[in-house]
Amino acid sequence: MKYEVLKFTRESCISFLQSLLASGLIFAKEDTKMKDTFSVIHERKSVRNFTGDPVSKADLDKIVRAGMAAPSAVNMQPWSFIMITERKVLDELAVGLPYAQMLTEAGAAVVVCTEAERSYEKSKYLAIIDASLAGQNILLAIEALGLGGVWTAAYPYADRMQHVRAVLCIPQVVIPLNVIPIGVPSGKDKPKDKYKKEKIHWGRW
Repeated sequence: MKYEVLKFTRESCISFLQSLLASGLIFAKEDTKMKDTFSVIHERKSVRNFTGDPVSKADLDKIVRAGMAAPSAVNMQPWSFIMITERKVLDELAVGLPYAQMLTEAGAAVVVCTEAERSYEKSKYLAIIDASLAGQNILLAIEALGLGGVWTAAYPYADRMQHVRAVLCIPQVVIPLNVIPIGVPSGKDKPKDKYKKEKIHWGRW
């Protein structure tokens, strides 16, 4: 019996591995830490204490892409996102946001914005709902990456919204919904068990 000796070049090996990655049969090293969907949902928690370490651009890109994957009314996608990594800007935002003081320790932040004019039927309420869905996706992506984050509200507080607008040069027609600090957790925060059987109605109220 004759055996054929296969010769692999560096290029063919790389091509083969890339095809396996694309097929999902193997996972890139950086993705092996990713959690499954239900774990992410149930383990998500509000993290308010960070080490101050920076958050990589690659992780921030994954986070904002997750936000953009959210559903929206008639797929209007009225949201915009401001990604912040500059220490000076993070500190400036913290000055006027009483419940976002952890920005001074965060490695980054994302501000979820929305516009009524870009929403279905130009509805402010639908714009807020759509952007909130994007915000939840962002929080889940943060959890999936092993980072920490917390939703801090700008809307509906006029003084907070105006402060965020002033620091980030946001037009008046744009609503800064929230500021989400992102970073490496400095502690071991635990998720809360929010399951309450009495809140479930099967079939009818």
